[in-house]
Amino acid sequence: MTTLKDKLEEHTATTAVIGLGYVGLPLALEMVNAGFTVIGVDIDKKKIRSLEDGKSYISDVPDKIIQDALRKKKFYPTSDFTVLRKADTISICVPTPLSKSRDPDISFILGATEEIKKQLRPDQLIVLESTTYPGTTEELILPELESTGLKVGKDFFLAFSPERIDPGNKSFTTHNTPKVVGGVTSRCKELVKIFYSQFTERVVPVSSPKCAEMVKLLENTFRSINIGMVNEMALMCDLLGVDVYEVIDAAATKPFGFIPFYPGPGLGGHCIPIDPHYLAWKLKALNFQARFIALAAEINGMMPSVVGGLVTEALNRLEKSVRGAKVLILGVAYKKGVNDCRESPAIDVMQILKAKGARISYNDPMVPRLNLGGKVLESVELSPALIKSQDCVVILTNHDSYNLQDILRSAKVAVDTRNATKGLDEFQDKIIKLGAGNHRDKVAHDQTASKESSIQSGLIGDPTT
Repeated sequence: MTTLKDKLEEHTATTAVIGLGYVGLPLALEMVNAGFTVIGVDIDKKKIRSLEDGKSYISDVPDKIIQDALRKKKFYPTSDFTVLRKADTISICVPTPLSKSRDPDISFILGATEEIKKQLRPDQLIVLESTTYPGTTEELILPELESTGLKVGKDFFLAFSPERIDPGNKSFTTHNTPKVVGGVTSRCKELVKIFYSQFTERVVPVSSPKCAEMVKLLENTFRSINIGMVNEMALMCDLLGVDVYEVIDAAATKPFGFIPFYPGPGLGGHCIPIDPHYLAWKLKALNFQARFIALAAEINGMMPSVVGGLVTEALNRLEKSVRGAKVLILGVAYKKGVNDCRESPAIDVMQILKAKGARISYNDPMVPRLNLGGKVLESVELSPALIKSQDCVVILTNHDSYNLQDILRSAKVAVDTRNATKGLDEFQDKIIKLGAGNHRDKVAHDQTASKESSIQSGLIGDPTT
């Protein structure tokens, strides 16, 4: 009799992935690449139709990879959950957003679990990849699946393996990023390790699903806190008239004990702005206050307002108010090289400026249209004439395709939140840079010059007399 272990090692198993987004689709196609037959399940019928037509909606996934998988009859996208009964493994890669009260919304995980429960049969491996709070796999999913009468570790197998997708990263993909796995039982851990070993270069087993869940939260909490710290350092450097980027680059020459992080307009993406709140929420129930998480969230959350202040300062140079000013936003994706706007700080910056009366337009080569407060905006085409017509240009996402030299040549004034204009010294008089302190020096110089002019004209008395 062929066992699940045999099927996994011989690549004859049928695998299923629930949730074909930024995590699930690359994972499914990596399984296809290893020779598995993969069923991709998603409730979004638009995504399914796109995949059936061989069209990708994720920038990291070329159309050709999908088309090849379909042609080889190795990939079957569907919205029909009944096909899960055919699968030997089922990976859950559904969204885990926060509610308006910043509490975890695990409704997608519970919905997927309910569908799996209806189709659960002996000798299936279930793996949760969605980021969640420690304890979800064993406290929520396990009881539901065992309510069928099947027993974990004997009839079916359950594990957690945190996704580690970094959209836009060409160096680290699903294949070569180490995969942490934690099984409910020793047999579960053995099988999930064998499974991922078939299509990832390195698998890192840990003692339990709760440990694996905590690994993911530590990784992103570490990043959130360090980004919060360096964002605060940028504000300090602004006040002191010091360039934070020069400080960071010099500190990074230390060969031990320092990892460089860089400031920006705020946090974005599907992980860093959200995941630490899962941990804080869980600990709150245990009467423990996660103070570092809360402080980092507070600092990171105020950065869009800081950028709004820089735009006001930039317009003041032109003797213009924000109200009625034309402001061009460069980049609305949460990071360069991707088309993902989830939790993007650009949205917050645009809404802040719009609320102040600015006339907002944007360009992003990766995002052709954007929903801003219920109104759909379309990316404008960049041209010298367009840029000259704008009162201020704001660099929020420094896509590689931007020719900043040409942009700055036409711009009246620019706010740089990403150190994208580094080295373009000829345009420094036009640039206000987050954390660089250069605008503070400029303001101080202008105030001094204005005061000296007033003394010379006799409008105010000379304090030295």
